[in-house]
Amino acid sequence: MNGGPSGFNNAPVTKGIVISSALFTIFYGFQGRSHKLGLSYQDVFQNPKMWKIIVSMYAFMSTPELMFGLFLLYYFRVFERQMGSNKYSVFILFSYAVSFFLESSILALLKDPSSSITTGPYSLIFSAFVPFFFDIPVSTRFRVLGLKFSDKSFIYLAGLQLLLSSWKRSILPGICGVIAGFLYRMNIFSIRKAKLPYFLTSLFSRVSWPSTGSPSSSAGTRNTPSTGSAAPYAGRQVERNYPSPIVGSMEPSEDSISMLVSMGFDRDNARQALAQARNDINVATNILLEAHSH
Repeated sequence: MNGGPSGFNNAPVTKGIVISSALFTIFYGFQGRSHKLGLSYQDVFQNPKMWKIIVSMYAFMSTPELMFGLFLLYYFRVFERQMGSNKYSVFILFSYAVSFFLESSILALLKDPSSSITTGPYSLIFSAFVPFFFDIPVSTRFRVLGLKFSDKSFIYLAGLQLLLSSWKRSILPGICGVIAGFLYRMNIFSIRKAKLPYFLTSLFSRVSWPSTGSPSSSAGTRNTPSTGSAAPYAGRQVERNYPSPIVGSMEPSEDSISMLVSMGFDRDNARQALAQARNDINVATNILLEAHSH
């Protein structure tokens, strides 16, 4: 199992976060200031340091944390491809806001100057484990020394390693991230309907380094045509305003099919959805997700 075709096609926001995390971590590592990045009660309440709060969203405090963190961020780009960059950006902001509120509340309760929280995009990473658990199916199972594993086990093990990397300092932001992920999934305040304007998320495509791999459709809002049709998948009949397939239309590209398969969809269903969506991968993803939810 992987996060889809290599590179950051259709995932410019994830690319920006990965680059920022790497640069911030390397910068503070070279300066020998990584050990000073942990957020404490004093940093948040007694003597607020905005630079430290902002940096805490990106910079990891050690090389192992950076390696596992970037691996997980890169893998979880699959959710930006599913949601679209404008909705995924809301997911990121919501995860950071909820996690920071919870972490600050705990620091306020402890009021211990010696207690601090490790830095890095823990809230985003561990929020993403919630849709990973519920929405990404297991594709292969195997045994090692009599123990049962699946292709998802490697992602869980990487997350466990990151969660325990700094023991108490990293467990707290990890748990707060998971709580944020559950709150987003529960759709409190109808948060899952919110999306940032496309012109904001499109900035990531313009300012980030070029992606590798073949081009894909826009990472912004999914535009759904208004022609009604019905699409049966896995024995379900789902009616939505999606385009009717064009007879003799071009065969869906292998990259588009692979991207949908990497999200956990059946290959034949992915091919049918792309045909119905006239090779628009965002519309095809919507078709498959809505069919899966019925």
